[in-house]
Amino acid sequence: MSDSEILVTRIYLHESTAHMEELLRYLHDDSKVRGVTVFRGITGFGNSGKYHSSKLIDMSLDLPVVIEFYDTPDKVMAIIDHLKTTIKPGHIVYWPAKVNE
Repeated sequence: MSDSEILVTRIYLHESTAHMEELLRYLHDDSKVRGVTVFRGITGFGNSGKYHSSKLIDMSLDLPVVIEFYDTPDKVMAIIDHLKTTIKPGHIVYWPAKVNE
C-alpha cells in the first residue's frame, strides 16, 4: 500500500447561503473530486459576530455548514481559484495531507 499527496479543503458557510447547492453540484458534476462531506454545525459565528445556533425546541435553517473535500494538489488549487470568485475571503481553508491507496 502506498500514500499519495492530497489537499484537504474546508469551506465555511451557513445553510441559508445559496452557494451550498451550487457548490456541491460544481464539486460533484464538474470537478469530480474524490470525496466530499458536508458537516452541519449546531452553533457558530463568523466575522459578523452573529450567532447561528440550534436549540432542541427550534431547528434553525441557518446553521453553520462546513463542506470538506479532497483531491490532488493541482486539481484542488484549480478549484480553489474558481471558488475565490464566489466564496467570501477567509471562508476557504486548505492543508496538505496523505491518503492511503
